[in-house]
Amino acid sequence: MLNKMLSLTLLILVLPASAASSNQTWQRVHIGSGGGYDFPLYANHDLQQPLPLVREVILVQHGVQRNGDDYFAEAMTLLQAAGRNNEEVLIIAPNFPAKADLAKGFTDLPLWSSAGWSGGDYAVSGSAYELSSMRVYDDLLTMLTQKKQFPALKKITVAGHSGGGQLVQRYAVLNQVDETVRQHGIALSYIVANPSSFLYFTAERPSEHGFVNYDTSLCPAYDQYRYGMQAMVAYAHQISGAAAFERYRQRKVTYLAGTADNDPQHRVLDKSCGAEAEGATRLARARNYWQYEQHLAGARSLEQHQRYEVIDVGHNQSKMFGSQCGSQLLFGVPRADGAACRMISSDNNTNQQASTDRPAQTNTTGTMSNPAATPP
Repeated sequence: MLNKMLSLTLLILVLPASAASSNQTWQRVHIGSGGGYDFPLYANHDLQQPLPLVREVILVQHGVQRNGDDYFAEAMTLLQAAGRNNEEVLIIAPNFPAKADLAKGFTDLPLWSSAGWSGGDYAVSGSAYELSSMRVYDDLLTMLTQKKQFPALKKITVAGHSGGGQLVQRYAVLNQVDETVRQHGIALSYIVANPSSFLYFTAERPSEHGFVNYDTSLCPAYDQYRYGMQAMVAYAHQISGAAAFERYRQRKVTYLAGTADNDPQHRVLDKSCGAEAEGATRLARARNYWQYEQHLAGARSLEQHQRYEVIDVGHNQSKMFGSQCGSQLLFGVPRADGAACRMISSDNNTNQQASTDRPAQTNTTGTMSNPAATPP
């Protein structure tokens, strides 16, 4: 049965552009149903062969530069730092190509807009152009949970930092494969670290008076996707906010927030009015969202959701995932030299009152920020 299959960790990171390239050759892998489609993946093992020695899989998602090779190299660095056996761990870095990437050899493949893939958009061309990037993750999970190729899968962890954290959080909310995976005896969890924004389930946002409907005169489209449930991507199948939260609260999600990720002018912070309705900084937005979940849950349990603050760490994925809690969550091995972590319980004072330190909702010209702008 699938309860003998190997552990899969889907790790979605946002890496700096300076990350060293792995010089790896990508593999063209056929996935999906109904004829399927080819998709480019970087990996440290041959994905066309059975992998009986592999015990875990780490899937690393690139950022806006679509440089899967660099992300693959960084994931290998984190793996080696954890002291794990390369023979037992499969690292995969999917690459969502755009037209600008055709020179890299990504031909006869579905193509996305330069950043649309990060929100679950459809491919814009190719034989599978009506293909959501989130559906690619569904198909990869299906491929990786096949007993014939991966005979010992026990656990799946989907993790992401910054823009990758945004994708992971939204995928954790919207995907329809989570329960199916767990029904096969595979533990599935998500780690969301330092995202610029979160997906809200209602029109409420943090204020001095708790969570109330936001002022649409400040941001008319603040509740549209990526920030809210309006104008939702097709992948979500028109699920309601109430139904989405009820499902989400029962999924295993861990949030990580760096206590030094608190710069409201950070160069890659999403400063659209839709994001600023959630708070001024990534740290404030994370704390607000944790309290928002408590607000929505009421007397219902949130025991599947955990929250950690990583002490004195800013917007740095290596330090976040290399922290004591990050390394334990990802690799099962705490790093003694990693940054310390503080677990935030539901009754912790840090998280009891919404942070309302967000800047004004207009830019320097007095016009509204664009709530639908693609965040970095």
